[in-house]
Amino acid sequence: MIEIKEIKRDFPLGNETVYVLKGIDLTINKGEYVALMGPSGSGKSTLMNILGCLDTPTSGEYILNGKDVSKMDDDELAGIRNKEIGFVFQTFNLLPRTTALDNVALPMVYAGFSKEERMKRATEVLKQVGLGDRMDHKPNQLSGGQRQRVAVARALVNHPSIILADEPTGNLDSRTSVEIMNLFNEIHANGNTVILVTHEEDIAEHAHRIIRLRDGVVESDNRNK
Repeated sequence: MIEIKEIKRDFPLGNETVYVLKGIDLTINKGEYVALMGPSGSGKSTLMNILGCLDTPTSGEYILNGKDVSKMDDDELAGIRNKEIGFVFQTFNLLPRTTALDNVALPMVYAGFSKEERMKRATEVLKQVGLGDRMDHKPNQLSGGQRQRVAVARALVNHPSIILADEPTGNLDSRTSVEIMNLFNEIHANGNTVILVTHEEDIAEHAHRIIRLRDGVVESDNRNK
C-alpha cells in the first residue's frame, strides 16, 4: 500500500539548509496498524506530512496504492488526500458553528456527493463512533472526547484506505484517551490501515508495529504484537 524509497526532505533556513529527513525507506502494507514515534526534531511530523500528501519530498519516491505521489502537483495531491486518506488531528479541526453531522459530511462535499448521500453516510459513521444522539450538536456543546469522535467520523466518511492520526489523544484526559484508542482499535479491526503519530509509549502500545525515528532516519522498526 505504502512504499517510500530514499525519501529526503530539506528546508532552506536563511543561507543554510536544514536536512530533516535523510533517506527514509519504509513499506506499510494494507491493514497494518503502525505507530510512528520519535523525539522532537526526529522528523516524524515531516514524514507524516509526506505520508498524508500534505507535503512533497525534496527527493525520493513515494508510491501510494500503486501511484507515485511524490511527483504530483497540488491539485492531484488534494484529490489523493480526499479519496485515500482520513486525517485525525490533536486539535480536532472542527468548524465551530457547524453541527457534528455537517462537520462529518464536509469531505463528501469536496468529493462531489449529493446532499442525500452525504447525510446518509455522515449519519452512518457518527453512529459507528457512538454519537448517533449528538448529530445536531455543535462542537462547543460536546466534550473533548466527543469532539475527537466527530473528527474520527469525518476521517472515515469517504471510505479512505488510510487513517492518519497525529497525536489524537494529546488534548484528552487519560480515561477519554483510552476510549479514543479503543475506537482506533475497532477501526483497524474493521479493515482500515491506521498510522498513528505519537510520543506517548502507552498510546503506541495499541499499534502492532512501532517505527522510531531519530535525527531524520529510521532508528528501529519492530513488531509489537
